[in-house]
Amino acid sequence: MVNKTQKLNDADLNIQARISKLLEELTADMYERNQTMAIALLGAITGHNTFLLGPPGTAKSLISRRLTAAFEVPKYFEYLMNRFSTPEEIFGPVSIKELKEDRYIRQIDDYLPTADFAFLDEIWKSSPAILNNLLTIINEHTFRNGKEIIKVPLKSLIAASNEVPPPNQGLEALYDRFVIRLFVPPIEQENNFNHLINSRPSSESPSVSPDLIISYDEIEEWRNSLQSVTLSDDTLLVIKYIRQKLISKSEELEVYVSDRRWQRAAMLLKASAFCNGRTETNHSDALLLKYCLWTTMDNRGAVQNIVTSTIESCGFDTDINLAKLDQEKETLDNEVNKELYYSKDIYDVVQLNNDKDYFEVTATFTRKGYERYQDESKIFKLYIPADKFKTHEEFNVVDESGNLFNDIQGTFGGQGSCELTFSNRGYNNYNSFTFRPNILCKKGDKKKNINKRLVSSLAKSVKDIRQELTEVLKQVEEKSIKYKKHLASPFVTEEEVGTAITGITKQVEQLKLRIADCERLEALCR
Repeated sequence: MVNKTQKLNDADLNIQARISKLLEELTADMYERNQTMAIALLGAITGHNTFLLGPPGTAKSLISRRLTAAFEVPKYFEYLMNRFSTPEEIFGPVSIKELKEDRYIRQIDDYLPTADFAFLDEIWKSSPAILNNLLTIINEHTFRNGKEIIKVPLKSLIAASNEVPPPNQGLEALYDRFVIRLFVPPIEQENNFNHLINSRPSSESPSVSPDLIISYDEIEEWRNSLQSVTLSDDTLLVIKYIRQKLISKSEELEVYVSDRRWQRAAMLLKASAFCNGRTETNHSDALLLKYCLWTTMDNRGAVQNIVTSTIESCGFDTDINLAKLDQEKETLDNEVNKELYYSKDIYDVVQLNNDKDYFEVTATFTRKGYERYQDESKIFKLYIPADKFKTHEEFNVVDESGNLFNDIQGTFGGQGSCELTFSNRGYNNYNSFTFRPNILCKKGDKKKNINKRLVSSLAKSVKDIRQELTEVLKQVEEKSIKYKKHLASPFVTEEEVGTAITGITKQVEQLKLRIADCERLEALCR
């Protein structure tokens, strides 16, 4: 922890390092709450409200109280809601003095309308009168006090509950205003739990170095600076795929993301980029969408998995349409194999006067028990219908005129060889004869007498695709070297940064596989 009396060198302390140090001090002596605090702090900087979902006793109120220590002299308001809560307890009591003058004015000092930060516990248990006024405050940042409309200084509101708002209660609009939604479970790791029960309760007011505290002027300046941060093409591609998946599964997951929520979630991504010293978002920032898009505990896991898996599968957006190139390469692959190579085994067949293909066979049937005696054998020149090859059908063979041999039947039995049987005058006195068709050209053999111009044209087309892919690979590899250096963020874990890198690594591997496949096709054309 940085000592309060220790002066930090502002020139060396950029905003990313400053926020990282600030988070260290805000979460001192807390366990497994670093990520929750980081996202809540980013929300406060952005001007977004945060909803904490979790069972009682998981430090939700402590997170809110400690968060305010990051800002200069904050006016803080906190209240535990219940079904008997009245507007006076949240917005201030009515002034008796003003009421005597026939003016309905509330004494709002030290209540929500004058607070910079606020924490409302068990928010959904409150009355409609309170929630309706609350919607106006967090949406328009104004509060009507009598005839006067007051500008509310609220920087960020944190609400908490052990449940999401019940359906069909008219709370959807208010719930939608909580752009950030964080699940706060009990401590999971045993060593952290042991530290917790062996230590004194965490302080609600952590010691924070004055050099780290964020002033209200800085908040205003930072929020104005967010307008100059852009969503990168890579981020827009990620958002596009996530949005498509959520729409396709909206009924199954019972999830709906409003245009307003998308817009404010995008602003959170921009704020993350700004706080990391960038003017453009990247995959690391896009990971924050998993805290913005879910609505219930039932769809939370599925939605977060959609966000994570999409980023894992997305590399960089490129100027070249890879899907189109893949289609062209596949077409060329089919054409190369069709024009240059046999796609199946070619057998030695002849055509009779009926223009059908036949296997020509000279079959020798030896008489049973007289195998050693040549004059006891029957020799026939037969023709087997090629369309019976590898079928299970029994058939009669024909002679060279196409006439049936009624005494000779054959079957391939679904195999590559044919068993012929000869029945002399109805008696099966002869051994069967096995015939295997002769292969002239095997599947995959190169054809002869190929059109050289065709081969040259195909080779050139494949080469052009390979060169395009090689250029894309070069761009991706050069960009990834710089890109990976900027993925680290105080708002994402090292494991999540690994997720962002996975997508880029996969893209490089897939490009290399495509190039190798083009080289294979070029080799086939030689």
